[in-house]
Formats: sequence, C-alpha cells, structure tokens
Amino acid sequence: MVAFKVNDGERGAWSVLLVSGELDLVTSPVLRQRVHDVVAEGQHSLVLDLSEVLFCDSSGVGVLIAARRLIRSCQGHLRVVLPAQGAVDGSHVNRVLGALGVRRLFDVYPDVMAATEEDPEEEADPLSA
Repeated sequence: MVAFKVNDGERGAWSVLLVSGELDLVTSPVLRQRVHDVVAEGQHSLVLDLSEVLFCDSSGVGVLIAARRLIRSCQGHLRVVLPAQGAVDGSHVNRVLGALGVRRLFDVYPDVMAATEEDPEEEADPLSA
C-alpha cells in the first residue's frame, strides 16, 4: 500500500499542495480539509500538484470539483498539475478526469513551475470573459 501524503509549499504568490498516493474514499477528506485550511488562512491562489497520485476514485474527483468551487467563490485561482506522464506509468488522474468529461473544468499544467510562472493577480478574470 502506498502512503497518502499532502505536502504544503509556496512558490511566489501561489500555495502548492503536493498530493501523493491514492486519492480515494478514505484519503479524500484529508485533501478536502487541507484545501479548506489554505483558504481559511487567506490564500486564494492554489496549485494542486497531482503528479504523484497513483489512483483516484469518484470521491477524489468530488474533492477536486469542490476545491474548484471553493476557490472560485473566493474569486481565487486554482491550477492543477496533471502531467501526461507521471505517477509511474501515466497520470491516472488525467485519464479519470478525461473519462468523466470534467478535465475541461480545470486549468491544467504539466508541472509546478509552469503552473506558478504567472502571478495570479496578473491573470485575466475568467468571469469577465
């Protein structure tokens, strides 16, 4: 069994949560709480690095969608790292989100560096487009 972990970090104006292991019914509440903690601390620019997630079930997808909703309600910015190749043999989360038709809901980047290049304040307001 692979241990589930969520590590906190910052890169520029972005909070970064590096998630590793299996994102499922047992572990998804941990990620949900960490996202809520980040927002409660006043940080509304968040990168979820899912490149080390080996498995994701529907409860994990639900947490990702809830995180998107929460960040948007704060007029914040959420970016998700989903490399085409990652988590050993390919990004499982990328495939799951694509199969469910919800990948388009997320601003997806290949790595943390690309996700954090722009300052979130310089980003165009997605609601004004």
